[in-house]
Amino acid sequence: MASPWKREVDGCFTSATKAFGQGHTVGINKAKTVKPTLARLRLVPRIQCVATDPKKEANKRTAQQGTVLPFKIPRSLQEVDNGQILGFGAELAQGHPGFGDPLYTSRRVQMSNLAKSHKVGQPIATVEYTEEEKRVWSIVMKELEPLYHRHACSAFLCTFPLFKFSPNAVPQLQDLNETLQRTTGWQIRPTAGLLHPRDFLAGLAFQCFHSTQYMRHHSNPSYTPEPDIIHEALGHVPMLADPDFCDLVHHIGIASLGADDKTIWKLTKIYWYTVEFGVIREKVSNNNIDRDEIKAFGAGVLSSFGEMQHMASDEAIFEPFDPFSTLPPMNYKDGFQKRYFVLESFEEAAQSMKEYCHHVQKQLAPEVKATVTQILQNM
Repeated sequence: MASPWKREVDGCFTSATKAFGQGHTVGINKAKTVKPTLARLRLVPRIQCVATDPKKEANKRTAQQGTVLPFKIPRSLQEVDNGQILGFGAELAQGHPGFGDPLYTSRRVQMSNLAKSHKVGQPIATVEYTEEEKRVWSIVMKELEPLYHRHACSAFLCTFPLFKFSPNAVPQLQDLNETLQRTTGWQIRPTAGLLHPRDFLAGLAFQCFHSTQYMRHHSNPSYTPEPDIIHEALGHVPMLADPDFCDLVHHIGIASLGADDKTIWKLTKIYWYTVEFGVIREKVSNNNIDRDEIKAFGAGVLSSFGEMQHMASDEAIFEPFDPFSTLPPMNYKDGFQKRYFVLESFEEAAQSMKEYCHHVQKQLAPEVKATVTQILQNM
């Protein structure tokens, strides 16, 4: 692609175009496959093409006793950049369900401006959802909720009622945020769209989840090519009320502080195969007989009718999760995951992630490691 665009990480992130370029189906219809394009983005933040502003790039460079980094290590949540949006946001590419709909585009601009105006520590602005948006929420929630008792993990089933979701009202991020802060201490920060992976992962290090507020296009309630309020609220938020799960997610974020681009890419894949599409083995009793079953905790599964059904089918392939292993490309088969990585427990996975985090930090330059250590001590 011509200047001033650049591909980052020697093409590592753009090599995932096929993985992210597929459509994500949520609701009653089987997942649909859409021809991949560079403009299409998936459910997790990642780098495709980033506009290069020389002045901005220069400002983001920081020197620490001789070590010059091409990025800034945030020392607090306030320093995490939530404005580097990689796709969609207020601008919709051709092929997006809302492309060419001026009313929907205008609505997305409003949502984008709301997110950009938010300040850390301030209440999240209330969104007055339209009747059409409420209808979309209602359709999807009514289709998904009955499946949770069959396919969702016990932690999700335990925390889900805390948020008092209703098909009659789209949840407000501020209400969800207050519940999270009372349970695990995590917080939600609104964002206009998909963040740069480094920024998104850094937010996790400070126990913050960046969330969109906009609703998918009404023309197809079962489909979204990006995370929207349905995916965030029903898929992600309930699990963030479980402390053991949060410990796992927190250390994915911690490992990103000061990490090079190759490690950020690996952490993005770890996030994908756990937070987005993770499953866990649980013992289930039926007629006094205990048996192991695979249950979902990943938001990409819990917010997708088709993905939940596929995960529970004979077509699903399960492999043990190990952050040190070489994870496969993030791709789809017929719109669904080809394989899922199984956790034996959140505690065990969190411990493995802590060990991986220590491994990553050992590779840091001494000055960078000292900076990261100081940040962690001040958390």
